Parts: sequence; C-alpha cells; structure tokens
Amino acid sequence: MNHYETVFILNPVLSEDQIKETVKKYEDFLVSKGAEMVNKEDWGLKKLAYPIQHKKSGFYHLFEYKVDGTTIDPLEVMFRRDERMMRYLTVKLDKFAVDWAKERVKRMKKSA
Repeated sequence: MNHYETVFILNPVLSEDQIKETVKKYEDFLVSKGAEMVNKEDWGLKKLAYPIQHKKSGFYHLFEYKVDGTTIDPLEVMFRRDERMMRYLTVKLDKFAVDWAKERVKRMKKSA
C-alpha cells in the first residue's frame, strides 16, 4: 500500500450540506477500495490565486490515506466527472513527506 495525499477544491456556490455530502462520497469510495484514511482536513473557503470557471474562491479539502495504486485512476475519473469539483491534485508521498505530514498534524493539534 502506498501513501497518498489528495487536495481538492469544491465549487464555492455549494451549501454546507452539499459539501459534506461530496466529501463523504469520496471518502466512502476510498474506504470501499480498502483505503486506510490517515488524516482528513477541511481548510474551508479560500481565495484562489487565479479564477477557475469564473470563480475566485473555493472550498479546500485534504485527504491523506494509504491505498493500492490501482485505486487512484478510478478516483480521478470520478473527480473529472463531478461538476462540483473545480481542481484536484493527488501525490504519492515518500518517507520524508509522510514524516512532514505527521509533524504538520501534530502542530495543528497543539494550536487548536
């Protein structure tokens, strides 16, 4: 199992319920494929560096998970087909990035 991190931006016109439903849909998909969710973060509404689909902001979410590499392609196909999704990026984490992610989570918990 590889360690991955996916950041995605949802359309800012969605209601809070629609956002929760969308995030749950992708989380359930990953879990159904045998993924182990390591960390989930809701970064909230953020201003974009440049307009996407004539929108200047979006709801950011991060998933950190462990899963077999064959699951990534179907996940990204789902992202491409979903009109609520503005952008996404999935990266495979090496051992240094995994350590950095653990430290980031620890710092977030201390500041909260």
